[in-house]
Amino acid sequence: MSAPAAGAARPEDFRLGAVIITMGNRPAELAALIDSVTSQEGPAVELAVVGQGAPLPPLPEGVRSVELPENVGIPGGRNVGIELFGEDGRDVDAILFLDDDGLLPGKDSARLLREAFTADPGLGIVAFRIADPETGVTQRRHVPRLRASDPLRSSRVTTFLGGASAVRCRVFEQAGQLPAEFFYAHEETDLAWRALDAGWSIDYRADVVLHHPTTSPARHASYFHNIARNRVWLARRNLPAPFVPLYPGVWFLLTLARRPSPEALKAWWGGFRAGWREPCGERRPMRWRTVWRLTRLGRPPVV
Repeated sequence: MSAPAAGAARPEDFRLGAVIITMGNRPAELAALIDSVTSQEGPAVELAVVGQGAPLPPLPEGVRSVELPENVGIPGGRNVGIELFGEDGRDVDAILFLDDDGLLPGKDSARLLREAFTADPGLGIVAFRIADPETGVTQRRHVPRLRASDPLRSSRVTTFLGGASAVRCRVFEQAGQLPAEFFYAHEETDLAWRALDAGWSIDYRADVVLHHPTTSPARHASYFHNIARNRVWLARRNLPAPFVPLYPGVWFLLTLARRPSPEALKAWWGGFRAGWREPCGERRPMRWRTVWRLTRLGRPPVV
């Protein structure tokens, strides 16, 4: 099935929104990010800010916002932000997801995204290049493909980084929103697989840059637990039956080969077991043609 043509015919008519989630602990960075979004060339990018269990600082006039009583996780918070633009974001044509400590250094990012989406009606998701603001270096893990040695090369990909991306709102209508139960880690891949299965394409665009300080994902206490649990959930939710044990099995071996610390391995093993024992949401296995499409794009669903 091919994705239908969608969105405005002219770039200047393509409406962009942006969702920022924050826990209220980076007010200066949040203000700088908002300024970088409102400073974009061309038609204004509509803004929505979601407070995750924290009060929001004063926001510019016209910014949509909500303060949640608790932290519902990254995908859950972004889903709330989507709905601030109407059901499945229908008030706009595509939504940017931005981390509250990120920054759009160029004023042409919105224009580049409008041009990309209108030039290719089948383009569903755009992944930005993430660069450290001090060094300009892009971490290998931030390039969403296996051949990640050249972050300046744009390409078709099979996943994306959630805090530096733009998603066409028709994708939410057809493939659903982000899996809130994941809370953190791999929720983007879940959406990406479902979008690809619905016929949409995903591009990594090296010319659309988000500045973000170099960090390690292991700084999150739940990191090792969640990456193990959510990889199992990815397989259970999305893969044809023969791949369900194969995909997490390969990652089990890769994890052992990387020799994590005893504490990290213990957390990872707990998450791996939880992935099989706990409910993961609706199962919608992708078609075999999507498995082949992932393989042709260089990322078969075994790694």
